[in-house]
Amino acid sequence: MTALKEYQRLESPGLWRPEPEAQRQNVTVNFGDASLSISDNAGRPLTHWSLAAVERANPGDIPAIYTPSAEALEVLEIDDETMIDAIERVRQVIARRRPREGWLRRVLFWGSTAALVAGAVFWLPDALVRHTTGVVPAPTRAAIGGQVFSAIGRVSGAPCRTPRGDRALARLHTRLLAPEKGGLLVLRSGIHDTVALPGGLILLNKALVEDYESPDVAAGYILAEATRAALVDPLQTLLDHAGLLATVRLLTTGKMQDETLDAYAETLIATPTAPVPAEALLTRFEAAKVAATPYAYALDVSGENTLPLIEADPMRSGNAQPILADADWVALQGICGE
Repeated sequence: MTALKEYQRLESPGLWRPEPEAQRQNVTVNFGDASLSISDNAGRPLTHWSLAAVERANPGDIPAIYTPSAEALEVLEIDDETMIDAIERVRQVIARRRPREGWLRRVLFWGSTAALVAGAVFWLPDALVRHTTGVVPAPTRAAIGGQVFSAIGRVSGAPCRTPRGDRALARLHTRLLAPEKGGLLVLRSGIHDTVALPGGLILLNKALVEDYESPDVAAGYILAEATRAALVDPLQTLLDHAGLLATVRLLTTGKMQDETLDAYAETLIATPTAPVPAEALLTRFEAAKVAATPYAYALDVSGENTLPLIEADPMRSGNAQPILADADWVALQGICGE
């Protein structure tokens, strides 16, 4: 699925340049639920851009020129009108922080909202949060996730980016989480280890890629965060924190106040990640063919508190599959530079 309901799948050719002095490459651009995936003509992933952060360098001109963020060196040129229209529509939704929907969906949405608000006095707040979590569309989730990311960025700074590091992150996301939506970004500071945002983006502290000799530990933290997000929707966590009035505002206007999202970002920065049930986590490790033991020892060097993960490691028999090529892992370790 894509971020726009009329497209089950949308892709187009493009010209991609990883850095200013590099030669442009012919690539295939895939428009996803919350991201743009850029692959070479053999189908190998080159990089992965969050739709919440994509910027256009030449509004109104063709071919359209895009970058993954204001600070990025990468450039993508697209002249396919359908792809440009899809990207621009999502960018407009994110800029306005409200969904862009057809008239029938609006009628159904506002009708259900009116009925809900009229009976809200009989509902418990958590029921309203669950309902709102279920009806908020993907573009609005991506917009909210982008706002929270921006608020975190005021503490952490811009995400770490290099052309080779971005390609390694895209391959890591594909290896561990495909076909799930979203992407991965590495931050220099501001979070304890990992954070999942509404829209599918997962943030990693740079220590997870710099402090270990292999990608096994980082992979474990990513799988744990994905499992945590699958058990409790990040949007629901946000609404639980924001409270009833903010939830009603989102439900009725499609927007949340900047102050509310800033306060939630401060909470994410200050709060350690919650533990994940071992059974659910082991199921995720088994599906990804990743060993759980390195992650378990990273959590507790003695292994005493993570013994269930070590003893029940589904890859103890040696069936784990490689996570990243050595060159990709080296590139990822250097993504934040000095």
